[in-house]
Formats: sequence, structure tokens, C-alpha cells
Amino acid sequence: MHSTDIAHARTPEPATGDRRRWFALAIVMTAAFMDLVDVTIVNIAVPSIQRDEGATFSQIQWITAGYALAFAAGLVTGGRLGDIHGRKRVFLVGIGGFTVASALCGLAVNPEMLVASRILQGAMAALMVPQVLSIVHATFPAHERGKVFGLFGAIVGLGAVSGPLLGALLTEGNLFGLEWRPIFLINLPVGVAALVLGSRFITESKAPRALKLDLPGVALVTLALLMLLYPLTRGRELGWPVWGYVSMAGALVVFAALVAYERAKGARDGSPLIELSLFRVKSFAAGIAVQTVFGVGLGVFFLVWTLYMQIGLGWSALRAGLTGVPFSVAVSVAAGMSVQQLVPRFGRKVLQAGALVMAAGVLIYLAEAERYGLGITSWQMALPLVVMGAGMGLIVAPLTDAVLSEVPREHAGSASGLINTVQQMGHALGLGLVSVVFFGVIDERLAPAEVGPAFVDGFTHALGWVAAVLGAIFLLMFALPKRPAQHVEGAADAEEAPVAGEKEPELVP
Repeated sequence: MHSTDIAHARTPEPATGDRRRWFALAIVMTAAFMDLVDVTIVNIAVPSIQRDEGATFSQIQWITAGYALAFAAGLVTGGRLGDIHGRKRVFLVGIGGFTVASALCGLAVNPEMLVASRILQGAMAALMVPQVLSIVHATFPAHERGKVFGLFGAIVGLGAVSGPLLGALLTEGNLFGLEWRPIFLINLPVGVAALVLGSRFITESKAPRALKLDLPGVALVTLALLMLLYPLTRGRELGWPVWGYVSMAGALVVFAALVAYERAKGARDGSPLIELSLFRVKSFAAGIAVQTVFGVGLGVFFLVWTLYMQIGLGWSALRAGLTGVPFSVAVSVAAGMSVQQLVPRFGRKVLQAGALVMAAGVLIYLAEAERYGLGITSWQMALPLVVMGAGMGLIVAPLTDAVLSEVPREHAGSASGLINTVQQMGHALGLGLVSVVFFGVIDERLAPAEVGPAFVDGFTHALGWVAAVLGAIFLLMFALPKRPAQHVEGAADAEEAPVAGEKEPELVP
């Protein structure tokens, strides 16, 4: 059955009084928050891990990069597994495995065990995270999804900045003399609770027709992503060797082979890993492009910002974490307002305004960093951070909504996996660019007195690049639909979710 036929499969709207789906939402949002926090929380604790475990620089890099690589490489597969075997089942397997991997990280006896446990944690997150958007897509009717994606955007904003703050509190608190280990062990009670409550409240959903896992597709997408992300992750440490550039160029060839194979697989048995027909949906294709470039900008900013505050300005981890609170609050507030109040009235213009507002915040930050130099205070950073956070909030929630708004429900897992994958790819590309836009303007050998001014210069240089990326995002957004499908009159009920507890109906072939 073709994706165009899905529109003909009408399903009843969930009962208004049914609260199960809101409990389910709270559970999957908690899982999304755990993943977002885990990505950022480790950076703050790196000095403590290095001191306590005697880890080498390469091992420290792999503690952070191993998670990201396993996560990015497994996301599309994780999304498809949810479509095939049931999103609830795969979500519960993922969160259970994530909890076990977190325990192994917290109990690691050497750096090698910690690296291996982080890779396992990333792989389990790749099973868990794609199901979050899929469960939302399959559980909530179209007219409620705007509110839900507003909450999702708020969680994204909160998770992005609270990770460093939570990491600083747990590491500096040295609970029970465990040093850095509580940053992982804190996941245990949360994971167990999510597992127990998820098994009770989440309603199972899967693709309406039988699908099979495309193992050659899994191998090709994993190989392509590793060939692209591994050299970006290790390139600076190894001095950007020639093989790294060859590998990244080769990744493009593997991606092309993947597209050709998936097209043939779809024509042969209709069960490809990546549903290429999704890219014929204009809102999805345009949204994926925006997500990728947005990930690049965020990858550059957050890493450079952390280095600027902790190394350049010499601030403690706790002060750096607290400085980000105005940003987090602004993202959360703006995300809720954008989807519930602004997008239904103004459509795409809200996202474009978000890109311009965020760029304005970046330029204000750049001017203040240059003006105050090493004497800048957290209070002086508050204004640009609030402006940037408001701009980001106007983008993150409506963008997810716009990308998924016209996606057939049977491909929700595949689409969700692709959204998360391109975010991670963009983020990794951004981290690779940090070597050019930040470290590229800083001398390798600096006297202690030169470190601060050099990092301030590098930070302002990188902010100029981030502002340019946001300008490119503004232009790319012209390819998005003027209004998401559910805000167009008569379109909201074209694809409704099943009543909680009911099976999805058979589709008309």
C-alpha cells in the first residue's frame, strides 16, 4: 500500500476525557529529557573523570563521542524497529537498556569500561528516542499535537541547558564520595519508574501493515554515518589526516548507494529502512534541511560557549551552569507560546522570526563579549541569552510540528528517526567546525595570561559564524509550507490517532 492511501484511513478521535495519553506523554517526555541531559551532563564532569580515572585525552573524547556515534548510527534503525515490533515495546526495551547502561557507566572500574558503557548507552537511546515522537504522533489527534509539540520544545530547551547545571551540582556536591558517578546513577530511579509506568499507561501502536527490518539498509546507513562522523570527532586530535577527508568523501558515495538500494527495495517489497517517499512531502524535506543546518549552529555555539566560560573566563562549572538559566527559561516560554498561540495565526513567519531573533541575540552577545572582554559578568550575558532563547523557542517546537504534520502515521517511526538523525549529523558537523571557527583562530601554545583574551577572540569569531548559519536558516525556511497541515481548515482531521486501547483499523488498499 502506498503512503498516499493513508489519508483514506479515517480513525476515531481519542476520547476527550481519556487521561491515559497524558500519562503516556509525561513518561515519554521524561525519557526524552533523560537523553538530552545525558548528552550535555558529561562535558561538565570531564575534568573530574580525568582526575579520578587517569583517563587519556583520547579516552575522554570517546566518553563523549562514543555515545553520539552509537546514537546517530542507530536512530533510523530504532525508528523502523518501532514501526515493525510496536513503539511501546521498543521504547520499553530502549529505556530498560539505557538504565542498565547508566548503571554500568556509574560503576565503571576503568576508562575502557566507561567508554564501552557509553557506547551501549547511546545504542539504547537510539531505540528509545525515535519512539517518543512516534508515540505522540500515533496517540494524539492532529488538533492536539500543536500543544504537545509545544511541550516537547520546552523540554528540549530545558534539557539542553539543565544538563550542565545538573552535572555541576552532582559533581561538585561529591555525593557519598562518589565524585562524578552520580551523573550516571541518577538515571536509575528515573529509568525504573518510566519502565513501570510506561508498561501500564502507553498504548501500543505499530505500522498498520507488516514490515520487515531491512538489514542491508541498516548496514549501509550505519557505515555512511560512521564514515562521516568518526573523522569529524577525531580529526582535530589526530591533526586532520588525509584518510579522514577520504572517509568523509566516501560517506557521500555510501549515502548515494543507500538511496539507490532503498529505492529498489521499496519497489520490490515495500519495506525499506528509509521511506524515500517521505522526501516527496515538501514540508518534510524542507524541515529536514532546516533541522540539519540548525543542528550545525547549535553544535558550534554550545561547545564554544562552555569553553569560553570555563576556560577563557575561568568560571566554575556551577557558575557556568547557572549563567545558562535565563536561556533555558526563555526557550521553554517561547516554545509553548509559538505552537499554541502564534503558529496558528502566523504560520511559517513565526519560525522565520525565530531565526532572526536568535541571530539578533547572537550579535548582541558578540558586541558585549568584545566590549567587556574578561570582565564580563553573568548579568551582562542575561540579555543576549534571553533574546537567543526566545528565538530558539520560536523555532524548535513548530519545526518538529511542521516536519511531521503531513507524514503518514505508518511511517511515523521512520520519519522520527530521520529527524533525530539529521539533528545529530548537524550537531556533529557543528562540533567538527569548532576546530575551524574557534580553535582555528587560537594559537596552540599560549602563556597562561594569554589564554583568556585568546578564548574571548575565538568566541566572538565563532559567534559571527553562528549568526551567518541562522541567516541561512531564515532563507531555507521559505521552502516550508506557509502553515502546517493541521492549521489548514479541514486538514486537521485527515489523519487521527486511534482511541487509547483500541487497535488501529485495517487500511483500505
